[in-house]
Amino acid sequence: MNLANRITIFRILLIPFFIASLLYYSEAKPYLRLVALAIFAIAAFTDAIDGGIARSRGQITELGTILDPIADKLLISSAFISLSIIGSIPNELRIPAGVVLAVITRDIVIVLGALIIYFLKGNIAIKPSWLGKITTFLQMLAILMTLAVFKYNKFFIYPAVLFTVISGIDYIWRGSKQLNEA
Repeated sequence: MNLANRITIFRILLIPFFIASLLYYSEAKPYLRLVALAIFAIAAFTDAIDGGIARSRGQITELGTILDPIADKLLISSAFISLSIIGSIPNELRIPAGVVLAVITRDIVIVLGALIIYFLKGNIAIKPSWLGKITTFLQMLAILMTLAVFKYNKFFIYPAVLFTVISGIDYIWRGSKQLNEA
């Protein structure tokens, strides 16, 4: 297994520790918010470097092209869900359910669309778009800033939601184009 794939797997392995730090956060353990912030920052950094490492070393693999977006979706979805429903999270930090719904719905639609294309065509060629990369960046930034300032902030959340919707529509459009090709 190459270095880039190991980094991606490391990102996935960080997710339970991130969730646990938020689950056990309390007024008696305020440092756990900073632990969650640090873990998420490290995970976001690994997302920024794994693809670059794979490309620079000529080690792009099928596993990596599948695992990287799955790792992103797991990390981002778990963060949005955790910041929305965990009982020990203060109300001023909670992310509204509508935001979580938008993020998760987009990801489910992308995964289901990919499966439909795969089953109907036998292969799939939906590659990450710049819109998708910007969306992932904005979603991660929104989570980082929410944890850093310890307050839900529309300035970071709204652009993330807007790009979530736009990139979701883009993936649907690109997927349907692929289905229509003979």
